[in-house]
Amino acid sequence: MPATIIMGGQWGDEGKGKLTDALAGSASMVVRANGGSNAGHTVKTDKGVFKLHLIPSGILNDDVDCVIGAGVVVDLPTLAEELRDLANRGIDISRLRISDRAHLVLPYHAQLDRLEEQRREGEEIGTTLRGNGPAYADKVARHGIRMCDLLDDAILRRKLAIEVDSKNAIFANVFHAPEVDFMELYNELNELAEGIRPLITPTEVVVQDALADGANILIECAQGAMLDIDYGTYPYVTSSSPTAAGACQGAGVAPPQVTRVLGVYKAYSTRVGAGPMVTELNDETGELIRQRGNEYGTTTGRPRRTGWFDGVAARQSGRLNGVTEVALTLVDVLDTFENVNVCTGYHLSGAELHHVPAQLDNLVGATPEWATLPGWNQDTTELRSFNDLPENAQAYIGVIEEQIGAPVKYVGVGPAREQLLSR
Repeated sequence: MPATIIMGGQWGDEGKGKLTDALAGSASMVVRANGGSNAGHTVKTDKGVFKLHLIPSGILNDDVDCVIGAGVVVDLPTLAEELRDLANRGIDISRLRISDRAHLVLPYHAQLDRLEEQRREGEEIGTTLRGNGPAYADKVARHGIRMCDLLDDAILRRKLAIEVDSKNAIFANVFHAPEVDFMELYNELNELAEGIRPLITPTEVVVQDALADGANILIECAQGAMLDIDYGTYPYVTSSSPTAAGACQGAGVAPPQVTRVLGVYKAYSTRVGAGPMVTELNDETGELIRQRGNEYGTTTGRPRRTGWFDGVAARQSGRLNGVTEVALTLVDVLDTFENVNVCTGYHLSGAELHHVPAQLDNLVGATPEWATLPGWNQDTTELRSFNDLPENAQAYIGVIEEQIGAPVKYVGVGPAREQLLSR
């Protein structure tokens, strides 16, 4: 069977984990395609609330095989902790496989992340400081240490020694910062890898074999399309491609094998860190959305910036990623508002803009063009059918469909599995 891509259509934190968890019940395999431990997917099941950072959300479904693909950068301490936590809570982790081509995030990457962010002096990107950006930079520069290197001690020792020497020269001469102890890092990696080595395998073969056998495969993306390294709000972006095209690359799936792209969008907008956000609300309304939506980072705990739904950004991500259907999450957060707004365009210096420009300086002073709709003032969290949604909520969803250019197939009215309404 062809694969389904589940991707974020905004700036991340849209609820992709919940969608993956819900759809994994009818899938054979879930593949995580990109990102690192900076991503966080919160999933509520009958076994409790799980906060996942590297392991695919499908692990919470029995009989679903899970894969960490080549496009992911792996922080071994985080992975080991997740595996222990899942096992202690009765989750079968033997169903996980990790690509031998996935790159490692090492302590010197996190150190570089912090030092480089400090050096930006007022123009910080707002990274999670987990080292993912420097790890991806090493990957592209062909300096990366990969999962397969953990399988051969001689190779690991040789490659790691070269990289530690190189990074220590930077720490000493550029940042005047403490150097990395090679033996300490080498021993730490070997200790952490001990229980992980059996899970390392050529996952592109595993995935292609499953597709050839007719398996239903879900590809789970991290972050969101507006954080894409090429088409996001650069430089306030992630270091990988959380797009449909990036999902194919990171998961080891060919584009013709994908026939469904499920774009996950919140019913409003949020983002973490710096960068333009034309619909941002720095007032009581924005704070109310933050509190009702519990808009705090799964990984960092940082409060997220909030605003009304940005149809300009949503339209751009929907078109570039070929979104075939939409999951609109957290609709219940807007249950108490008298009116709800959707941004349908940007006004800038007397002109109207309907795309997010590459040069973000061009967005300075931009104001949103609003479509204002009446709210529904009704609790939706107990509803279990799309048709039971208030008329005004359905009208709001209709406007969002027009902005994205794809039909809304799923509506989220709460964090639990049964609070995802299928249309």
